[in-house]
Amino acid sequence: MKFKPMYLLLSAALASLSMNALAFDSFTVRDIRVEGLQRTDAGTVFNYLGVKVGEPFDEAKASQAIRNLFATGFFDDVRIEAENDVIVVTVDERPTVSQININGAKLIEKDQIKSAFKGQNLAESQIFQQEVLDSAINELKQQYYARGRYSVEIKATVTKLERNRVGIQIDIAEGDVAQIKSINFVGNTVYSDDDLLGAMSLTTSNWMSWYTKTDQYSKQKFAADLEVIKSLYLDNGYLKFTVESTGVALSEDKSGVYLTVNIREGNQYKVSSVNVASNLPEYKESLLGLATIQAGDVYSKEEINKTSAAISTLLGEKGYAFANINPLPEIDEDNKTVAINFMVDPGKKTSVRRINIYGNNLTRDEVIRRELRQLESAEYDLSKIKRSKERLQQTGYFSEVNVDTPIVPDAIDQVDMNVSVVEQKTGNLNFGAGYGQSEGMIFQASVSQSNFLGTGKKFSAEVNTSSSSEVYAISMRNPYATSDGVSFGWSLYLRTTDPSELDLGDYSTESKGLTLNFGMPTSDYNNIGLGLNYENLKLIKNQLSPDYVTEHIERYGDTSDTYSLTANWAADDRDSATFPTTGWYRKLTAEVAVPPSDINYYKTTAQSQIFYSFNEKSPITFAWNVELGYGGGYGGDDLPFYKNYYAGGVNSIRGYESGSLGPRDENGDATGGVSRFINNLELYIPVPGMKDDKSMRLSAFIDAGNAWGKDENFDISGLRYSAGLGFVWLSPVGPLKLIWAMPFNDQAGDKTESFQFQLGQVF
Repeated sequence: MKFKPMYLLLSAALASLSMNALAFDSFTVRDIRVEGLQRTDAGTVFNYLGVKVGEPFDEAKASQAIRNLFATGFFDDVRIEAENDVIVVTVDERPTVSQININGAKLIEKDQIKSAFKGQNLAESQIFQQEVLDSAINELKQQYYARGRYSVEIKATVTKLERNRVGIQIDIAEGDVAQIKSINFVGNTVYSDDDLLGAMSLTTSNWMSWYTKTDQYSKQKFAADLEVIKSLYLDNGYLKFTVESTGVALSEDKSGVYLTVNIREGNQYKVSSVNVASNLPEYKESLLGLATIQAGDVYSKEEINKTSAAISTLLGEKGYAFANINPLPEIDEDNKTVAINFMVDPGKKTSVRRINIYGNNLTRDEVIRRELRQLESAEYDLSKIKRSKERLQQTGYFSEVNVDTPIVPDAIDQVDMNVSVVEQKTGNLNFGAGYGQSEGMIFQASVSQSNFLGTGKKFSAEVNTSSSSEVYAISMRNPYATSDGVSFGWSLYLRTTDPSELDLGDYSTESKGLTLNFGMPTSDYNNIGLGLNYENLKLIKNQLSPDYVTEHIERYGDTSDTYSLTANWAADDRDSATFPTTGWYRKLTAEVAVPPSDINYYKTTAQSQIFYSFNEKSPITFAWNVELGYGGGYGGDDLPFYKNYYAGGVNSIRGYESGSLGPRDENGDATGGVSRFINNLELYIPVPGMKDDKSMRLSAFIDAGNAWGKDENFDISGLRYSAGLGFVWLSPVGPLKLIWAMPFNDQAGDKTESFQFQLGQVF
């Protein structure tokens, strides 16, 4: 059998050569045969061959067929021969990747690397191509370079295996992150190098670099810092500021990075006029009044953005869901001024057609809908939509809440409100321990479910013990006992206390009680509450018990029943309950024992907390906390001593032992008082070198306060003062407070502590 060679391709580069040297006559194909296939389907070859049985075949088609087959990337070699009008295609398949092993990867997860390789067509069971492997390795190096690992070494070893397969071994020596040795600025005159460095997150090495890693170069962080510097100039009038070039130089061993930033500051511009153009003349004055930038001010991109956002928000609250605000600056180069014209297109007034809820597999629809302030078939109101999201986030039932308002198809004046939630586990079984300098060891175990059976009800059972007390409690609360948001809850508890462990009196108590409480919101930020309480308390004295304990038992007996009413009002618009920076929290509470109580008394407490940041970007926060408490008896009774107010300690007047201020008994133990005053002034700042870390902060404080007994009047001369420094860290094992305080004007007998701490307190 004799074959007539038509074309032989020795490499991919020859596929484009002319076949004139191998000229042959055109013929009609009688059959097509493919040889050498192991994995590739013959149909693939037929598809790329471009000719079928019964069709004519010539040298041009043969040349194109070979090009097509090589372009698939499936073959290392392709030959086409013919015998008696039969086309014979012989191929040499490329091997497939049997396995990819990655060693040494720590900074980037192995699965992440394999996923990236797969996106570049390098994966197990795929055809191996050396050029694809080289490209993937180069891209992986770029990923390490972007993370500052310029000394990274990546070696790829390809091993041939049986059945035309290969194994790929990738060994990575990640090396160390290149440290920033210097950051140099060229062209800056308005701001000093220190000013610009202070705005950046990247730094040269400092005393906190071991923790913050801010001296480790990152391409992404450097780019973000350049944007921060640009904003600094644009927000202070330098309208034409540009970063002309940047330089990143490496030391010879690739362990050090030297950054250079060339900038052109330009001139400072001021605002000549501010105007709002809109087809809503009735709102023009209101919109213009929202401008936070005025004629004569230095041009500020930030203030322009704030004004645009404020206009958009106001129009959103008026029902205009798709308002477009376009600030157009008109620059006067001669006078270096800018006229700012806010072009406002409100669009059409919008209503919400339907509210759709997604993702609530456990939580009932009604639990979500009762938190929504935007209603169906009502006018679109951005403030109500935002508040709806906030209220859902505050329930604690969801790890994520997203609200979007897509336009209804074919209805330009209607939107749907889609509420998408991601439920989180609301049942907790907690075991914890902590240590308080005054309380000693604290052990806590609790089981709770804050979204019981998806109804929004909260159930909990708790065991909490320390050297001075034990508490066993069970409770249930329904935040929506009525559709209007009136809450109802109850709790049962057993409590034992031993104040002698805290030097607060030689006696102990055993109590059990029941509490019923009701709450009602008066606004989205305010609420009032009412409680009905019963407590049975047994007072146990010992040989060292002071006279007031004995006198109390002689007068009222060692066991007493108390029925009391409590009322409270609270308002809270802080931006955070953990580390607030702005807002005002205030609370009033009152408790009064009512018949048939064995002892008639009352207690009132008022608290105010104000938080203020000097500007939105300032990491410095001022806090002012004031607390007042007063209690007494009526109907001939006195306030029971075990209901007294105490002062001193980490959470009141720092620098003095916990509860140690105020009157004392004959044993020298603090007894607390019928009234208390606490005043804390505090300035919070970020930990140096960690300005972006939200888990810790430093503070400087001044405290004042005291407690007074029954026959004592509030006297400012009787206040105790302290000043010092504090450190708070939300550590993995619980909140940690470290206090260094210096008491002053302390009196003889006062118990002071210069250093105080608390770890793992249950809040």
